Amino acid sequence: MPDATLRPRRSVLYMPGANARALEKARSLPADALILDLEDAVAPDAKDEARQRVAAAAASGDYGHREVTIRVNGPGTAWHADDLRAAAEAGPDAVVVPKVESAATVRDVERALEAAGAPDRTAIWAMVETPRAMLDARAVAAASERLTVLVMGTNDLAKELHAEHVPGRAPLLTGLSLALLAARESGKAILDGVYNDVRDLAGFEAECVQGRQWGFDGKTLIHPAQVGPCNEVFAPSPEQVAHSRRIIDAFDEAAREGRGVVTVDGRMIENLHVEDARRILALAEAVAGR
Repeated sequence: MPDATLRPRRSVLYMPGANARALEKARSLPADALILDLEDAVAPDAKDEARQRVAAAAASGDYGHREVTIRVNGPGTAWHADDLRAAAEAGPDAVVVPKVESAATVRDVERALEAAGAPDRTAIWAMVETPRAMLDARAVAAASERLTVLVMGTNDLAKELHAEHVPGRAPLLTGLSLALLAARESGKAILDGVYNDVRDLAGFEAECVQGRQWGFDGKTLIHPAQVGPCNEVFAPSPEQVAHSRRIIDAFDEAAREGRGVVTVDGRMIENLHVEDARRILALAEAVAGR
């Protein structure tokens, strides 16, 4: 299977499925991926119309390089089955499933998509946003090869924990860490949750930096103004790219000369540093291709 973490998903923007203008605007936004939303952003009496609009948009091919996904309504809701069938027929890059708490749910979604004729390229993105999901994240992440991405639902997680939204997100650290461990063990990508205050750009950028430092592949967003800063933070910096090239060059030179000890910028270099350098360069190349 291709490495799911090497496709750029720096910025993943939720777009309301009931808003035709928003879906059209998304065609020109510099987001790496879009989540066309049928869940929270759509009122109950608008679900059917939004489903048709989102399915048509996902099938249109009008979004260029952007990864186009559809967020369906959650398991157990009145709209879930119809959403899955419509998404399967539309064939988006992925179906985003909220409130995933078990491997069984992932397998149920996989069977439903396959029964409805979803193409092989349509992946599953599982939203993990409850205490049970954090504790069972390992099983969820490993439940299916069709599942390629875990998506943090930090608002719901905070609500379930009775936690406050505070700078640094200390109340969420355990859950975020468990999900990160599960994603990395199974070779899946993982996206950080949203930042709610669209007016607080400094706070947003700080949380992006935090997410990148922790190891997230990108961040889910609720406003187009968040896309640019998010792309910048989650892309390898020029300094990282240059340092990675020095590591690879020095390691290759040492191998040719039969030297067992390699230092770059005064630091000892091992195989694990070379592997990380190659990952950074591959991601930088993928980003540059956008």
